[in-house]
Amino acid sequence: MARLNAKNERIKHRYFAYLEEAKRLSPVSVDQVAAALTAFEKSTGGKDFAAFHIEQARKFKRDLADATNTETGKPLAKSTINSRLMAAKGFFFWLANQPGYRSRIGYTDCDYFNPSAQDSRIATAKRIQKGPELEQVIHVIKSAPSSTVIERRDRALIAFALLSGMRDAAIASLPLGLVDLEADSVTQDARRVKTKNAKSMTTFLFPVGGPSRAILEDWMLELRDQHHFGPDDPLFPATAVAPNADGQFQAMGIKREFWSNATAIRRIFKERFEAAGVAYFHPHSLRHTLVRLGEQRCTTPEQFKAWSQNLGHDHVLTTFTSYGAVDERRQRDLILNLNGASLANPANQSPPPEVLKWLEQLRRTTERG
Repeated sequence: MARLNAKNERIKHRYFAYLEEAKRLSPVSVDQVAAALTAFEKSTGGKDFAAFHIEQARKFKRDLADATNTETGKPLAKSTINSRLMAAKGFFFWLANQPGYRSRIGYTDCDYFNPSAQDSRIATAKRIQKGPELEQVIHVIKSAPSSTVIERRDRALIAFALLSGMRDAAIASLPLGLVDLEADSVTQDARRVKTKNAKSMTTFLFPVGGPSRAILEDWMLELRDQHHFGPDDPLFPATAVAPNADGQFQAMGIKREFWSNATAIRRIFKERFEAAGVAYFHPHSLRHTLVRLGEQRCTTPEQFKAWSQNLGHDHVLTTFTSYGAVDERRQRDLILNLNGASLANPANQSPPPEVLKWLEQLRRTTERG
């Protein structure tokens, strides 16, 4: 363990304030930078940052390459190594302009934190993110038990995640009163809900079919009528834990408190998916499910723009590029079906008028944002 260097701690504190206030990074992102700098100090034995030398950057890269994930015991992923190196590089680049450091650290010295070109390509390669099939999620919801209040909460949670496409942190902080079933809407007020980039928006429940909406409605009625929850209370309250007769702590129902983070939501998803015999998909993956559904349901650019906006995207291309990857089975069908189409539509022939019109509408819709 690296010894604590008081001078290093003071300059790190200034840098973290810079990241939060000037660069507007979230506390979670700043924590990740802090972890990377802690790893760097461990590599140097806690030496003064002002004594930085390029050999320290080289050693840090070697140490990261040899490090293992504490949970899995496997080597660190290339993406993890890359993010830690870039965090350290960013810090020293900033440090090179600070009094007491600028004469000792050169900007070009920071380039020694760069990973190899091959490792960088591996770390930053875009990977296709998969989500469950809609039928799989509905199966999980239908098969979920509902004999206790906790089981009904968990079932309604998955149903709501599918209906709304909301991120798990937003769901964990969502008050009951911001859901309006008469309008089929959810008001994601950033003053009260932990939305991405503190963005407020209105989401309308997606037409996913199945029992999800009825389950959500029953749950909201139960909260109001049986547990006397008000509009400011959580839609999905935390679990009340108390000691039983044997002195062991166990779940005793729900309490009128919000979850502090989304960890419990991810655990619930894992338990319920596995219990239903379905491979575990994290809550965010349901957004991929909804994008695929939108690609099937929407027949005009305006419809897909509305679908995209309902997911919180300002630009429809975000939905296409981040969530719109065609899965392999569908890709195969589309490519093989084009074999016959190519004979009827030679390469020197323009696409059908309806396709050209659709593309032009899509371009205009995208430009409007």
